[in-house]
Amino acid sequence: MDREAYRNCCSLVKIPSQSYELFWSSHFVDYIDKDLSYSKFFKKYLLANHPCMFSRKFTEDWKCRKQWVTEEGKPNFQKLLQEFDETPVPVANCNAKEYNANPKQVMPFKEFIHYWKEYIQNGHSSPKGCLYLKDWHMSRDFPEHNVYTTPVFFSSDWLNEYWDTLEVDDYRFVYMGPKGSWTPFHADVFRSYSWSANICGRKKWLLYPPGQEDFLRDTHGNLPYDVTSAELQDKSLFPQFEEACQPLEIIQEAGEIIFVPSGWHHQVYNLEDTISINHNWLNGCNIDIMWQFLQYELSSVQKEIDEWKNTMDSWHQHCQVIMKACSGIDYGEFASFLKIIAENRMAFFERMLLW
Repeated sequence: MDREAYRNCCSLVKIPSQSYELFWSSHFVDYIDKDLSYSKFFKKYLLANHPCMFSRKFTEDWKCRKQWVTEEGKPNFQKLLQEFDETPVPVANCNAKEYNANPKQVMPFKEFIHYWKEYIQNGHSSPKGCLYLKDWHMSRDFPEHNVYTTPVFFSSDWLNEYWDTLEVDDYRFVYMGPKGSWTPFHADVFRSYSWSANICGRKKWLLYPPGQEDFLRDTHGNLPYDVTSAELQDKSLFPQFEEACQPLEIIQEAGEIIFVPSGWHHQVYNLEDTISINHNWLNGCNIDIMWQFLQYELSSVQKEIDEWKNTMDSWHQHCQVIMKACSGIDYGEFASFLKIIAENRMAFFERMLLW
């Protein structure tokens, strides 16, 4: 961390609450094509919680952009099969809906590639539906590959630091999908930041600033599965839809990296056969947003089972169990997460004092 970034950290308490009004009428985000200091990214995008796009310059040295892609800019199926062959991978069916997501199955990598090649040959259609390999922990499964390097702007990553310390899980993913594959409307896990790099192909992103999602809820308080669906025009189902701003529509080209800030709900389409790498991450800039999210999740659970509060001695513990089942974490694990990050920092400073 340089001195300017340190001063920005020290002035966190003076930062006003984030403002997103400029995105309500604008359809542009900053495009970063030149060298940018970490301190400027920290202040202008992390603290402000504003999206931006990095040019392909920032991924041009990645091995995967050379090895996984043909000279024509298409997925290199032959090379990918050589590397991953029988590896089991999670695959979603974009034509099926399960709650507000797509159901997944696990299949051998080579089976998915066989499907993908047939899908292309059949004019991007298949009786099996539109299948999308997503949320694959490739880096965890193949740590020796080193096919990309996390850009310095996204390197202060408490979330993956925590899981790496426990050696249990991570939030680093590879996505591979044919033209027409998509991800339904959502906000990222724990309301984390995310960055997503296109190794090849193109994506279309629809993003809504935090708070706008409340105008998109139906009469039961549920968010839409598909934010482009015509049913949102029905005021009897979605009474506040007209009050929402238009989504920020972004086309991401091959090699580019998009930074998606905390709490920005989004829907994503693959406009071509596409491979991408995505990390979810947290740090001191958005840990408060995660904490607000957890409080909201617990409150929602408590309201749902409030009628049993006086009949269960372990009601509060049950609320935590249900919250973890729904959101992936409870208060106890959140405290453990903060404790490990703090211990890692203290150990670092102790080593520094010995030098």
